[in-house]
Amino acid sequence: MTKEPDIQNSLIKKFGFLEGKIRIPRERRIFADAAPENFATIIEYAMKDLSFTMLCTITGLDEGATLGFLYHLAREDGIMLSIKLNIDKNNPVIKTITGYFPGADIYERELMDLLGAKVEGLPEGRRYPLSDDWPVGDYPLRKDWKKQEGANNA
Repeated sequence: MTKEPDIQNSLIKKFGFLEGKIRIPRERRIFADAAPENFATIIEYAMKDLSFTMLCTITGLDEGATLGFLYHLAREDGIMLSIKLNIDKNNPVIKTITGYFPGADIYERELMDLLGAKVEGLPEGRRYPLSDDWPVGDYPLRKDWKKQEGANNA
């Protein structure tokens, strides 16, 4: 595990506010917690300077008062960097990353449909993965979600 600490140090050197917010739980895995206002610069640096050029997926989590969004990036050597944002559940606004990773739109649509995220800058498109007749404002991956009686949302 030699490259992971170098990547961690590079991130902290470039973004001092990440001090204490990066962890390496095992070989080839790095996790960083970022504030929304710093996210774009961190992801751009990770891509251009640290060679994290592949988006594996985006994971959404209901963490109670916040929604967590983990952006899992990978390099050719198999090292993965997961950058996590925590956003207020009452106003879960994130910015699209389709400018960096065009294929991110499918993951961002999932975050919208299943958790109620608002993804600024995401082009209009079809809902995914829920059906077009799914009730608006009904987010099945939120912990407080309850199936509506008589609704067709199995």
